[in-house]
Amino acid sequence: MPSRRPVPQPILEKYPLLDRDASILAFNHRVLHWAERADVPLLERLRYLCIVSSNLDEFFEVRADPHITAWRSGTEANGRLQPTLADAHALVARQYQIFNEALLPAMGAQGMRIVSHLDRTEAQRRWVRQLFLREVKPLLVPVALDPAHPFPQVANKSLNFIVQLKGKDAFGRTNDIAIVKVPRVLPRVLRMPDRVAGGETLFVMLSSVIRGNLADLFPGREVGAFSHFRVTRHSDLSVDEEEVKNLRTALRQGLHQRHYGEAVRVEVSSACTEALSGLLLKQFHLPPEALFRVQGPVNLVRLQQLIQLADRQDLQFKPYVASYPVQLRRGQSVMERLKQGDVLSHLPFESFDGVIDFLREAVHDPKVLAIKQTIYRTGNDSRMMDLLIEAQRRGKEVTAVVELKARFDEEANINWAERLEQAGAQVVYGVVGLKTHAKMLLITRREGRQLRRYGHLSTGNYNPRTAALYTDISYLTADARLTADMDQLFVHLASHSRLPRMQRMLLAPFTLHKQMLAKIEAVGLAARRGRGGRVVAKMNALTDQPLIEALLRAGDAGAKIDLIVRGACMLPGQLTENIRVRSIIGRFLEHSRVFYFRTGAHEELWLSSADWMNRNMLRRVETAWQVTDPALRQRIVDECLVAYLHDACDAWIQGPGGEYRSVVPPGGEPGHSAQQALMARYGAKGPQEEEWI
Repeated sequence: MPSRRPVPQPILEKYPLLDRDASILAFNHRVLHWAERADVPLLERLRYLCIVSSNLDEFFEVRADPHITAWRSGTEANGRLQPTLADAHALVARQYQIFNEALLPAMGAQGMRIVSHLDRTEAQRRWVRQLFLREVKPLLVPVALDPAHPFPQVANKSLNFIVQLKGKDAFGRTNDIAIVKVPRVLPRVLRMPDRVAGGETLFVMLSSVIRGNLADLFPGREVGAFSHFRVTRHSDLSVDEEEVKNLRTALRQGLHQRHYGEAVRVEVSSACTEALSGLLLKQFHLPPEALFRVQGPVNLVRLQQLIQLADRQDLQFKPYVASYPVQLRRGQSVMERLKQGDVLSHLPFESFDGVIDFLREAVHDPKVLAIKQTIYRTGNDSRMMDLLIEAQRRGKEVTAVVELKARFDEEANINWAERLEQAGAQVVYGVVGLKTHAKMLLITRREGRQLRRYGHLSTGNYNPRTAALYTDISYLTADARLTADMDQLFVHLASHSRLPRMQRMLLAPFTLHKQMLAKIEAVGLAARRGRGGRVVAKMNALTDQPLIEALLRAGDAGAKIDLIVRGACMLPGQLTENIRVRSIIGRFLEHSRVFYFRTGAHEELWLSSADWMNRNMLRRVETAWQVTDPALRQRIVDECLVAYLHDACDAWIQGPGGEYRSVVPPGGEPGHSAQQALMARYGAKGPQEEEWI
């Protein structure tokens, strides 16, 4: 009988995946490292501390609910609740250690202090007292708990106090617990006036102002134990798109409910008594691990206000002024330039102004007949949205594909959708069940007897603010095949008609996933046949299991694979000598998605709006497009891949267990920084020749 071929071992038995939640928290440890770096300006270190708190808030709002729900139902089967919360506790403990032991003393050395009640002078106490009576107390309504006054609803991430009272109330009752809700309109950080600051820059936390005057809220009662507290709630909006008749109306109604979703975490002061913390855990039906005791403010995010109030530019990054895109010239037609070839801008090193000028030119050009754009995250103050409204007023056909379900941007997008509709624009909301995450802007212009299209594609959002903070690739083109693909996609999003075969573009949820898998497999096959295979992929997250399996198989076949993954990565690095994983955490948030494949002598480079996550591949409308211009392709390889693979300043290498180590040796001088080199190359003083490593 012929011998049977051995069944290959499943690749994930050989290389088990890492835990996604643990990987997200590990990313935040890397961000937190910037709060420790002595080479980072002091107030920027504080800013990174705040960023970690903001990231943790979102982690609990989005990722914690399945664990907590399983605990409540007694079915916490996968055993991830305790290790996940233990990782979060370790991160929070490190945060407050840095805040108390490093940042506060360093601020004190610079003449800046957060002054507690016990450390205030008499004049400072009088100022705080007057502030409390004048601006704070009138807005506070303490609620004593009894059968007629149950525990009040406290909003997601709001500041509150729980107070234990002694004695009897006005009716002779001994209700001993009260809750004080603090309105969001009150600033959480206040700067003392110079007349009482004694030559220093002094701040006081709102929680400290209230704490020092709690007795005023309960006349006739004695205040015993108390603590400020903050509850984090599950905040992912859930709307059955198949059932609702008006998605926009349903989402607007859901936005209010988001503030009062199921509790997933409660934060209290370190001195909170067991009785009070136990009462909070019981009230919110949370396990003990979901209680976080902190040595300081319960919301470090609000310390961003201190950075603004300090007004110390010398303790912040030197302002970076991006150059105008080097392939464009101010005052000259962008569309005329595109007739010569595609134009690439590397944000934020080059400015977003080239895209704004492209749209502005289209708005004011009488030959432009139609403008189509996707809107995912634009922010509340968007020049682009104002230009779209102006285009409609000028008689252009404006179509806006607005993604109403862009997490935490729903309200801004609903407002823009309503304004665009009021102006007469055609507003559509994409495909039921899928988020439209693609970033596209398409201009149709009459030129003689023909209509010609000009397009813009991007790895990032149409948000001028984040365009100055995130690294992205902005791509302008007049390529007839690529712009025809864009036009077909806009028609599909509006009419849900069947898509024809794309010429230059891959599209999720149809072809992107399959083609990325096929390209990785082709690289592995080339390596196995001795022709050489190479993958270099830069993205924000890598969590899609089929893509990870394909990478592992290609690596086992001998392909050389480098992955530059900013955040969560479930593929373990260095388990095989052929796969390396690194993360870059820099001054700017790494956001570009770049995918390079080489099989033998054949090279391909793709840009995309999509990370390699299951949701991006199968539950979103995403685009990827190939860069065929040799000069532009080489520029992307040099700036987005090679430079980052040689970064020895902001880079971290992932180990086989998911641990990360900085490439900078302890006590060593940091080396090449990709972001710093790009800032030097593209700063407003103009491009410079630079030898890339």
